[in-house]
Amino acid sequence: MQPTTAAMRCVIHQILHCPYQGLTRWLYLESKVIELIALRLDQVIPPPPAALVAPGLQSKDIDRIHYASAILLQRLDNPPSLLELARLAGLNDCKLKKGFRQVFGTTVFGYLQTHRMERAKQLLAEPSLKIAGVAQAMGYANQSYFCRMFKQQFGITPQCYRNSLPR
Repeated sequence: MQPTTAAMRCVIHQILHCPYQGLTRWLYLESKVIELIALRLDQVIPPPPAALVAPGLQSKDIDRIHYASAILLQRLDNPPSLLELARLAGLNDCKLKKGFRQVFGTTVFGYLQTHRMERAKQLLAEPSLKIAGVAQAMGYANQSYFCRMFKQQFGITPQCYRNSLPR
């Protein structure tokens, strides 16, 4: 059996601390259970063969693209430039950009931005961290720019998100 991931634990916490009542509570809980099922399925369903994920890419290139994504996840606060990332992954920048879109369905920057914001959500759940500290931890020197990017990603400001969390 696969271990419970951090994302699963977050959803379980949200289920156990549901702030809603009545019909809203029922809908909220139903959506969280579906999210939990999706996270579990993501663990147990094997990924499609490389030829289906990224036609035209060799499996060694797909491995290198996954390696590049791991580098980005390790360095969310200070990611390498596109050229540096390509060099670290052993690809040229054109193949990295094209392959990244094929494998992950988004650009390198889009992937980085999405994961930065997801990590920011986790950090915002820590009441001891100030929003400026979360912004800085995610590599944003400008707190207002971080807040704009967060709102663009989730449709809510970091402060509103934090206030919506169960206490």
